[in-house]
Amino acid sequence: MRSAALLLPILLLAGCHCPHAHRSAKASGHTGDVTSILADRLPRLGHRNWVVIADSAYPAQSNPSIETIYVGGEHVAAVRAALAAVAAAKHVRPMVRMDLEYADVPESDAPGIDALRGELDAALADSAIDFVKHEDLIAELDRAAGLFDVLILKTDCVLPYTSVFLQLDCGYWSGPAEMRLREALNR
Repeated sequence: MRSAALLLPILLLAGCHCPHAHRSAKASGHTGDVTSILADRLPRLGHRNWVVIADSAYPAQSNPSIETIYVGGEHVAAVRAALAAVAAAKHVRPMVRMDLEYADVPESDAPGIDALRGELDAALADSAIDFVKHEDLIAELDRAAGLFDVLILKTDCVLPYTSVFLQLDCGYWSGPAEMRLREALNR
């Protein structure tokens, strides 16, 4: 569990005076916030941790291993900043996950979704994306938080199913290398 003494300087710097300050901090809403937050957090995060760039309706989860920070600002810019920060870290790489519902949200029900999808798809063009039903993804995130830290960065995006989940994997050891090692150990 995070110590209140460790979070207090972060909250004071972020200017948060909210009653739920132990779970949430407020930043000014620029991609620089995402970059600086991840510059601070990524060295401590590793394989099996998560970073989520969430739309504004994403819930503040009660699990103490899930830290939610409101960064505000443009959603796609925050996604690009997060991807760049993770790409610059040598020890981790992102496995991109998104809600299965994302592709089927109609423009008539969510005006602006088509334009955002175009921008978000361009930002994620170099990523293999695993699409999972929203409820299943939230449940997986909650299970992961039973053992590992999760960082949620909330933007001002008001379009549904646009959150981008970055499940961190080891940046210097691949899945095939792990499989070969396990096979050798089993011989």
